[in-house]
Amino acid sequence: MIAVDWGTSSLRVYRLDAGGAVIAQRRADLGIAACQGQFAATLLAQIEGWDDPCIVLSGMVGSRQGWMEVPYVDCPADAATLAAGVVSLQPPELPGRTLWFVPGVADRSNSQTPDVMRGEEAQICALIEALNHGSHMICLPGTHSKWVTVNQGRIDGISTAMTGEVYAVMRQHSLLGRSMNQEETRFDAFAFDAGLRRSGMAGGLLHHLFGVRTAALFDQLSASELPSYLSGLLIGHEIRASDLFQRVPRPVQVHLIGSDRLLSAYAHALVSLGVGVQRHSEQLAATGIHRIARQRGLID
Repeated sequence: MIAVDWGTSSLRVYRLDAGGAVIAQRRADLGIAACQGQFAATLLAQIEGWDDPCIVLSGMVGSRQGWMEVPYVDCPADAATLAAGVVSLQPPELPGRTLWFVPGVADRSNSQTPDVMRGEEAQICALIEALNHGSHMICLPGTHSKWVTVNQGRIDGISTAMTGEVYAVMRQHSLLGRSMNQEETRFDAFAFDAGLRRSGMAGGLLHHLFGVRTAALFDQLSASELPSYLSGLLIGHEIRASDLFQRVPRPVQVHLIGSDRLLSAYAHALVSLGVGVQRHSEQLAATGIHRIARQRGLID
């Protein structure tokens, strides 16, 4: 089968054997925002040479802005819940092949501001299979970071923080960004830790953000240090406001899923705040999609 993890900014395709092991994979910066509605043509180009009839997709490709909108399933949710919500499509551009779209998950426990995720549920499904049946906290850093609680093998709650998007906006489109070295991509632990410490002080995020500007004005931090300072400040506020820090007793470990670069920053912050971490590859998406497909009966 072919597993497709198709988000806003990137497209990852995996060819899996019968047991779910990855035998080939391809990646492109062709998220749903970049392919301009040419979903079939984009997918065909990425899976060229792969003739598997079963193709299962997860992520924003199943959103209102994607190929087709797939209704959310509600928390609590597990692989069986997700499998029951899978929707099929037989596009004319792919004759003889059926596409199966995995639903996202909605947390409606707060009726005024429900929370959702699309794509992350596949990664979590794979991780759940490897965890014991207790209570677990999972963080998936990204443009919109997800904090997910898992209880007894089911996704029980979702909380989203727009940390990555706020960081990008502040750095590229605000007064703060004018003081920064826009080419700087290195992680500066000293500056990051300074931002992390600041996030625990009085004043609130909006006040602390202006402090990025004054740190530049008074030469407390260099243009190359400011991006890491801003990152530490935002990630610190995200973690301190998360369900993780509101729980009593506080969980002793967080499972992190994502790219090495982002996981390094979040792991550094969490350990600095006294929380243990266990890191997992974003390739869990392929394993999770395979598990959902098996649960649905699409594969043996």
